[in-house]
Amino acid sequence: MKKSNKWTKWTGVLLTTAMALSLAACGGGGGGQTASSGGASTYPEKPISVIAPSGAGGGLDKTARSLAKVMSATKLVDKTISVENKPGGGQAVGLADFVTQDKKNNYKLLLPSTPIVINNVKKEGNSPHSYNDMTPLAQLTKDYGAIVVAADSPYKDLKSLMDAIKADPTKVTVAGGSAPGSLDHLTFLMPAVKAGIDPKSVKYISYDGGGEAIASLLGGNADVLATDVSGSGEYLKSGKVRILGVSSPERLKGMFKDIPTYKESGYDTELINWRGVFGPKDMTPDAVAYWEQKLKAMTETPEWKAELEANGWDDGYKNGADFKSYLGEQEKMFKEILSLLGMAK
Repeated sequence: MKKSNKWTKWTGVLLTTAMALSLAACGGGGGGQTASSGGASTYPEKPISVIAPSGAGGGLDKTARSLAKVMSATKLVDKTISVENKPGGGQAVGLADFVTQDKKNNYKLLLPSTPIVINNVKKEGNSPHSYNDMTPLAQLTKDYGAIVVAADSPYKDLKSLMDAIKADPTKVTVAGGSAPGSLDHLTFLMPAVKAGIDPKSVKYISYDGGGEAIASLLGGNADVLATDVSGSGEYLKSGKVRILGVSSPERLKGMFKDIPTYKESGYDTELINWRGVFGPKDMTPDAVAYWEQKLKAMTETPEWKAELEANGWDDGYKNGADFKSYLGEQEKMFKEILSLLGMAK
């Protein structure tokens, strides 16, 4: 009888041990949720990588590095955050890698901008992936489009420019640093459509980046430049260009305070170039909650506000739910204007 009781006791110990090992194995997955003995999340437990789908030195790269810098300086995140550049295809290469390779990896984030929406609704050269293939965590910054002319241009305001194109579209050349149907092109077309101009009649020449496009304007090979506000500031300050209008909902500050918006000029439209942070499609709830809280806290720090000012960025913070809703609105808007061009898929 004693022998039977002893055997039962040891059987219970072995079963308890096996169950504990099994539970520990379930909680220790590579990219999934991790839990302490009390059931609370212990995420993150290893370094995090932020993917910038652009080359080093560009706006996305700078934003990703500012994020990593501020998170470390403020000790909001105690794990190392590194930045990984994946350029190509107007952000399509980095997006595709993230969506297909890191679907369940809690330790990879993507920091793209507006072109991921445009590329998904374009007919030619489009990306099969969209924001719906990821988890929006936060919008961080916003930039705006600018319609720029040389300092000695005969066009003094948006109306005189639009009137000239309506009179003879072949006599006005618009330069941009992205392909037809992409962000720079749409920066110009949105007010042009409101002015009653056939978007297909606009003479648009695309260059390989904003640097080449502004060189074309300053060299007299283009009459107008469609670009972003932050990229035109140094030329405005030096007196080489005039900005006829900006795509912001209201007037900007600083050196841009005297420039009218599209709406003020009589063209009821606006365009925001956001930059934001996404997690993978199947990011675990604890990781989503962690990043939403940390990103919101970061945007409220003096260190982040200093980064915004130093880089000429506007604070564009939105939480994950609001960001996703806004992306849906932007997607609808781009579909409409690309349809007018015959470029929507």
